[in-house]
Amino acid sequence: MPKSRIYYECQNCGRHSPRYMGKCPGCGEFNTMVEMVEEPELSAAATRSAGPVRSKPQRLSEVSTDAGDRYPVPVEELSRVLGGGLVPGSVVLVGGDPGIGKSTLLLQVAVLMDQVAGPILYVSGEESERQIKMRAERLGLLSDGLYLVTETEMSAILTHIEAIKPRLVIIDSIQTTYSEGKASAAGSVTQVRECASQLRELAKNSGIAVFLVGHVTKEGTIAGPRVLEHIVDTVLYLEGDRFQAYRLLRSVKNRFGATSEVGVFEMRDRGLVEIPNPSEVFIAERVVNAPGSAIAVTMEGTRPLLVEVQALATQTVYPNPRRTANGIDFNRMLLITAVLTQRLGIRLYEKD
Repeated sequence: MPKSRIYYECQNCGRHSPRYMGKCPGCGEFNTMVEMVEEPELSAAATRSAGPVRSKPQRLSEVSTDAGDRYPVPVEELSRVLGGGLVPGSVVLVGGDPGIGKSTLLLQVAVLMDQVAGPILYVSGEESERQIKMRAERLGLLSDGLYLVTETEMSAILTHIEAIKPRLVIIDSIQTTYSEGKASAAGSVTQVRECASQLRELAKNSGIAVFLVGHVTKEGTIAGPRVLEHIVDTVLYLEGDRFQAYRLLRSVKNRFGATSEVGVFEMRDRGLVEIPNPSEVFIAERVVNAPGSAIAVTMEGTRPLLVEVQALATQTVYPNPRRTANGIDFNRMLLITAVLTQRLGIRLYEKD
């Protein structure tokens, strides 16, 4: 019987190596190699006789689109980011920093969509049913069509889905789920890829929409293999400053809508509240006619937003003036200062 083999795989690009390396030769990233266990493969004969063929080729003109109608999402800002609703059979990955509001947002969506889509299953690997109920009561959310279960094993989750037959499944989070068929621990590259693949297959075959919550690394990318973002249909990032109440939900991949769309929320005691007119909020506290302040228009997806830009210049005491940018690309700031110096005669090369 063939034995399992240990190798190392880059979490960023997926390159394999028989030994550990601090720097991946494929993508050049540091400390991305993780230990993996290669399972024994089936023989060619066993592979050919593994099971009946379930797929059937169809002509493009004969493919039915009846199941392609979107579920209306009562949260308008989320609906905008998704492209106008939730497509049945789609897999949506939601990432963000710890405590940013991912679970709160999806719990609100689950309760509200129960009224328009049918039964919803919320699978948590991080909280008990009692803890989720306490959070729902704190947010003022009640629903008879929302089912809660604390489970991390993949086959048990699929069994619950088959029994309840929900229209929407929320997995919180994909890094806590594992498949008993794999020897590696939950959260490893192999487990994340395997569990996400099983959930994608479930979604495509049954038409059940799936939300996956994903942890992020210290660099701000979703933890796990890069292939995870290729498996899912939509990738959303919930961003924000922990010292501020506003949250931005940004789409970086969407097979059923525009990318780079942005939804704006405000974190309150009752959860995340939509901000229908972000421009009004962003410039509400601006001091009119203040020196060094200007209003600019920026495009986020198909949405124009008014933002305030502040600038401060002081006489430098150093041979090389300092340049600092916050919230704007540093190279773009250098380009703007060069234009101001060359075309308007403003001597910024003497200013910090």
